[in-house]
Order: sequence, then structure tokens, then C-alpha cells
Amino acid sequence: MSTRRTFLNHAGILSASMFLIKPEMLFAKPASLKVGLQLYSMRDYIAKDVKGVIEKVAKAGYTEVETYGYDTVKRSFWGLSPKDFKTLLSDNGITSSSGHYGMEQYLDTQKEDDIKACIEAAHEVGQKTIVVPHLADKYRKTVSDFKTLAQNMNKLGELCKQANLKTGYHNHNFEFVPIDGVTLYDILLKETDRKLVDFEMDIYWVVRAGQDPVKLIKENPGRFTMWHIKDMDKNKRELNTEIGSGSIDYKEIFKYRELSGVKHIYMEQENFGMDAYSSITQSAKYIKNTLIG
Repeated sequence: MSTRRTFLNHAGILSASMFLIKPEMLFAKPASLKVGLQLYSMRDYIAKDVKGVIEKVAKAGYTEVETYGYDTVKRSFWGLSPKDFKTLLSDNGITSSSGHYGMEQYLDTQKEDDIKACIEAAHEVGQKTIVVPHLADKYRKTVSDFKTLAQNMNKLGELCKQANLKTGYHNHNFEFVPIDGVTLYDILLKETDRKLVDFEMDIYWVVRAGQDPVKLIKENPGRFTMWHIKDMDKNKRELNTEIGSGSIDYKEIFKYRELSGVKHIYMEQENFGMDAYSSITQSAKYIKNTLIG
């Protein structure tokens, strides 16, 4: 018969066994990762021919995209309503789980109305996460600014939660520049609520800032649910190149995908040294066959 003593003994054994579990075992391995593309990569083409670009993106091997540049006045993605844009994606076998939306007006006003259009667009496209893509200098001049931003990210996260969405933060390299010995990224990771705010690690910018992506993952397990992957030219750090052709060791980084908690990966290339469509096709093949295959 089970007694309170045996129950406590069993509980003690279970508690002790937790210390034997490796951190990466606490995070479930993703069932699958789609080959995703941040559409900013195609910014020189997409406004001229959104349908043609999406068709070519699908042919290049991508089954997921991340949006950018939503026009909150015209309520459109490159001339298409969110509903029509979702249809275009669906017709090409593509989904979109997240989007980059300009949040600076909301950061200034703290008014829900200033992100309502973004929330509505995300719902109509079928996205689950609204990502803050960039911050102007005025939001990050002092440590006090960093802390205010973290508080506002939590508020944004709560609003998105009420709308059945998540909030994400995408980094560049300025987040790692210390002010009075403190970095913005440290503050955001420490002072945002992990239940409300996810992080989209742009691995290129982490490396460009002189940081180690694997170290960040180990120190903050489960926080990086999205990755931007773009490779760094071996000779010119300011240039991108095709995944697997540059200086970033993505094979090593992908060993920590479970610990990271990553659910979505988006290839992004900000500049091209060859035909853009040939480039993104090459990267898609490497991601599929070498990194997640």
C-alpha cells in the first residue's frame, strides 16, 4: 500500500534525478523544421511582382516565409490584402508563421490601436508571432532606455497574448554594444517574461557583433524559438553569402536546436554575389539536405 512516506521517497528520487537530466533534454525536439525564407531577401523584386516572386520562392524550395513591410494604411502586403496574400501563399504550398511589423508607433504611444492593424493582418495571414524587427537609436541610448524597452516588450507581449499571438524580438548587432557595462540584449533576455516574449536570433548579426550563438543558447535555453540564418562571406564580414559557403559553422550551431527551442528557421540574405534566385535555391538545398535533413 502506498503511504505518505513512500510517496515522499519517490518524490525525492524524482527530484534528485532532475539534476541528472541534461538541459537539452528539457526541450522537446522539433517534429520538423520547414525551410523558411525572410521575404526581405527579395525586397528588390517583390513590390514589382509579388505573385511571381512567391512562385519562384516556392520553386527554390521554401515552404514557409516570414513577412515584412506591411502597409498599415493601405492594409496590404505589396498591393495584396492579407487574405489575398495568404491565398497566394497557399496556392504555392507556403505558410507564414511570423511577420516583422513596425512597432515604433506603439512604443511611443502605448496605445493598443497602434498595433491593431498588425494583429489583424497577422491573424488573416495565419501567423502566430509578431516580431519587432528593429529599433531606432532614440529607444536605446541609456540603460534606463533598455529597461523601459523590456517593460514595453512585456506589455506588447500581453496584448498579443490576448489576441492569441506571440511577440518576438529580432536582433542586429547594436544590442550587444555595452552602455555603462550593460547591453540591451542582456536586459531584454533578463527582464522580459519568457511566457510573453520570444527571441528571433539573427545568427549572422550575433557573430558580426563578436558573440557566440551557441553560448547564448546555453545561457538562455528555450528562448530562441526562431532563427534567422544567413552566412558571412569569408573575406568580407559585411557581406552575406549562401548558407554553407561562408565562415559561420551552421552544422555546429544546429546541434543545439533542441536546447534553443527553435521552431522556425528563416534564411535571409541582405546582399547577393550571384543571381538572387540561384542563391536562395542553393541555400535552401543546403539547409534541407545538410542542416535539417
